[in-house]
Amino acid sequence: MKLQRFLDISQAPSTASLQKQLIDITHDMDFGRVLGVMITEIPGAESHVARVGNTPKAFEDASTSFEGLARDPVNKRMKNSSLPVIYDQATYVREQAGDLWEEQAPFGYRTGIAVGLHLPGNRHFLLGVDREHALPKEEEKMLRLLADLQLLAVHTQEAAVRLLSEPATRTAKLSLSRREIVTLRYCMQGKTAKETGIAMACSENTVNTYFRRIFAKLDVSSKHQAVLKAIDLGLM
Repeated sequence: MKLQRFLDISQAPSTASLQKQLIDITHDMDFGRVLGVMITEIPGAESHVARVGNTPKAFEDASTSFEGLARDPVNKRMKNSSLPVIYDQATYVREQAGDLWEEQAPFGYRTGIAVGLHLPGNRHFLLGVDREHALPKEEEKMLRLLADLQLLAVHTQEAAVRLLSEPATRTAKLSLSRREIVTLRYCMQGKTAKETGIAMACSENTVNTYFRRIFAKLDVSSKHQAVLKAIDLGLM
C-alpha cells in the first residue's frame, strides 16, 4: 500500500470524501466492511458519536440491543486497549457470545480486525474492518496487514478529529474565570497551593476553592488532568 493513500485520507476535505477513500482503501486490502467511529465524551451530557463506513442499513435495522453491544467481546476489549483486536467465530464462542456472531455474520461480519485510539479531551477513535473469509495464516502477511491497518487508523483518526468531532459550539460552553486560569498557569509551573496563594495575593484555602471549581467545570479529578483538559479545550 502506498503511503500517499494514507496521507490523502488524513487530508480528506469532507466527511463524504473521507468515507469514500476509507471504503476504497479497505476494499483494496480485501475487506468488504469498514466502520470508523469518533466518540466525544461530554461531561454531564450524552456522548457525541459520528460514523463513516459502509455498514449495511439492513444490519443497522437488525442490530443488537445495548445489552448485546455490551456483551460483544470486540467492544469490550477496545474500551481500554489500543492494541489491535482480531476476531472470528471462535472469539465470540469463547466469550459465550456465539449468538452475536450468528446475527452479524450474514451481513459480512465473520472475521476482522479492530483498532481503538484513545485521545486527549475524552475522545476515542475506533476503526474496524471485516470480511467473509479467513485472515492470512502466514505470520509475515498478517504482520504486514496489521501494520497497514495501524497506519490506516492513525491517518483516518487525523481526519476524523477534524471532521467528525463534536462541534466547538458544545465545548465553548465550558469557561474558566480569569483567576481560575491564573491558578492553572501557576500549577503548570509546579507551584503548590500555598505558593500560588502568595503569588495571587490570596489564601491557600482560596486557591483550593478555585481548584474545586475547576475540577467541577472540567469534570476531572486531578490538577494534572485539569491542566491537560483546559489546554485541549483551548481555555488557556
